Amino acid sequence: MTYSDETQKAPASREGFKLSALELGMMWNGVDAGQAIQNAVDLARHIEQLGYSRIWFSEHHNSANLASSAPEILIGHVAGKTTTLRIGSGGVMLPNHSSLKVVENFRTLEAIYPGRIDLGLGRAPGTDGLTAYALRRSREALSADDFPEQLAELLAFFSNSFPAGHHFKRITPTPVVSTMPEVWMLGSSDGGARFATASGLPFNFAHHINPDPAIPVLRFYRSQFQPSAFLEAPHSAITCSVVCADTDEEAEDLAAPQILNWVRFSQGKIMPPPTLEEARNYQYSPSEEAIRQQTRSRAIIGNVEKVMYKLERLIKDGQVDELMVLTMVPDQVARRHSYELLAKAFNLKPEPVALNV
Repeated sequence: MTYSDETQKAPASREGFKLSALELGMMWNGVDAGQAIQNAVDLARHIEQLGYSRIWFSEHHNSANLASSAPEILIGHVAGKTTTLRIGSGGVMLPNHSSLKVVENFRTLEAIYPGRIDLGLGRAPGTDGLTAYALRRSREALSADDFPEQLAELLAFFSNSFPAGHHFKRITPTPVVSTMPEVWMLGSSDGGARFATASGLPFNFAHHINPDPAIPVLRFYRSQFQPSAFLEAPHSAITCSVVCADTDEEAEDLAAPQILNWVRFSQGKIMPPPTLEEARNYQYSPSEEAIRQQTRSRAIIGNVEKVMYKLERLIKDGQVDELMVLTMVPDQVARRHSYELLAKAFNLKPEPVALNV
């Protein structure tokens, strides 16, 4: 979907609309994993004070520049540093795991932080083929197309709803808890949406990965949703890559490192994330420039008026209930400011928060 008119004023802010964040744990400016995780904690505490609803952590493997291979551990750590913010996975890549073990992990998190845990589920490996093989431990598991069975097992373990005679009926996932995390289906195509509709789950579309089909897929989800024991009516979100600043020029400057990083990644070049200075001085070849233009279109970059206009269009056209924002810039102060600008534009109403130490 394209947006040619960037001069119009953004529609009025959506009071009561839920705004959240996605975190990848990027190791900008040569920082180590510990500092990248601390940056994520700082962001979570900051957006909690601003009135955001959730922060989710991704699952990536064999990615030397990301500190996000174990979202369930990050969830527990960040939940202990915050008070009201929902903390979740965006997502757990279910084919890499045993459904029972995922349920046990997230029941444990729910036992410690009741009513604050989200389990976003993905179908992709979150890595390359060799690493997926190492994770799944057999070539048969690597080639198996058994996600429907995995998802059905996970939901049955959570709800204790295996039919009589099922071989897993006698298994009780522990700890036994009185509440359960919110289970979401994630996707960047209609595949994830189909699982979400059939299973009666909330759905989050990854616009930051594949923007073109976002609107038709989200509308398909809403029109085909089947109520379940987990959710009575459709509930959807869209995740967008956003860099918002006081001026268009500043936003473009801040976004330049991530765009260069995307260009390199698309060429198979695994390098440390570029600094702001490196991105400012980089000279793109003609072939790289074509990739840059394509990757640039995946992000929403600009001053708050321009960003809000595009986001409001997506929210309206996709008929979504929530917006999740991924802001990947090396400057942590500028990153927090981007989230501040959106919080103000959406008129978020934060609750008083007593932050944990």
